[in-house]
Amino acid sequence: MTSNIPLHSRMWRALSLCSLLRCMPVVVAFVLIAVVKAAASQASDADLVTVQLHTLTPHVDAYAQVEPISVLPVNAAEAGVVIGLKVFPGMYVRAGQELAHLNGPNMNALLMQSEADVRSAQTQLSTSQKSLAIQREQLLSHLSTREAVHQAEGSVAQAQTAFDNAQGRLKAIRQMTIVSAPTDAIVLALNSADGELVNAGQPIVTLQSSRSLWVKAAFYGVDMAAIHVGMTGRFSPADGNEAIAVRVCAVFGTMTAGGGESIAMVPLHPGAHWLSGEAGTVTLDAPQRKLVAVPTRALILDQGKWWVMVHTAQGDRPQAVVPGPAEGWDTLIERGLAVGTQVVVNNAYLLYHSSISEHYQIPG
Repeated sequence: MTSNIPLHSRMWRALSLCSLLRCMPVVVAFVLIAVVKAAASQASDADLVTVQLHTLTPHVDAYAQVEPISVLPVNAAEAGVVIGLKVFPGMYVRAGQELAHLNGPNMNALLMQSEADVRSAQTQLSTSQKSLAIQREQLLSHLSTREAVHQAEGSVAQAQTAFDNAQGRLKAIRQMTIVSAPTDAIVLALNSADGELVNAGQPIVTLQSSRSLWVKAAFYGVDMAAIHVGMTGRFSPADGNEAIAVRVCAVFGTMTAGGGESIAMVPLHPGAHWLSGEAGTVTLDAPQRKLVAVPTRALILDQGKWWVMVHTAQGDRPQAVVPGPAEGWDTLIERGLAVGTQVVVNNAYLLYHSSISEHYQIPG
């Protein structure tokens, strides 16, 4: 159907629409400029936060495992046959508890020889004592001299020393026939079997002292530089048991296979209950620091740098900062802000970028 509108009127409307479309970017630009300028006005008191000091206790965390500080092998003092070995791995033994005995030809020969030495030394002591008694009686009858009495007393002293030494050797050899635990410990391994012939110095049982456990962890990166002997923290077992207070006792200064530094910790209080091989996480407390904090929404990232808008009597201006760790809705600032500074929180991003309106050029 043909329109009743004259041709020249329709052409005029088309030309007007094209002109309006060409002007749209200009209109939008002016609208944006107006919005930005409105946001760029001086911040009100409701938009400001006064920077305050916060106390920060940095923590360093790592995976950790309880390990023995050292193991204690119980060796055969002399060659012999192991008899009466009744302990087993995992068994708890007390200090002085008999674990096994050593028998056999070698041990029997040592015992017989030592017993013979004791009998011989005892006979010599008895003979020298009788001789001394005779010399003293003769001295009273003027049939001996005081010098002879002194010589007899010296012989008795030598015989007494030889007898004591012989008894000590016999006691030591008898002790060598008994394999006993030197301290309270857990049996880690049996290195010999009942009835086995062992050589001198050969381990029979390997123990782990119940008081020689520590927890070891590997720390990486910047955390390594912050750790030193004496730092305290907590070891939290993976099974959910109560955390145990620990203290750093050794910084080995050597790299682990994964590139970390190995750190060892012992319980801070006596009586800690943990088991070798137990795993968990360890958290060490670094020295406390005083840092200022701002609401995280006040931070502005621009070209790889962080900024905040600082409110001053001369107006609002950007201030470069170095953010630190976050605590809740706040971020601690390492550098760039002083206590008492007022920081813009609301519309800080628009306020920071308000200068765009001054440099904006309308497309031609």
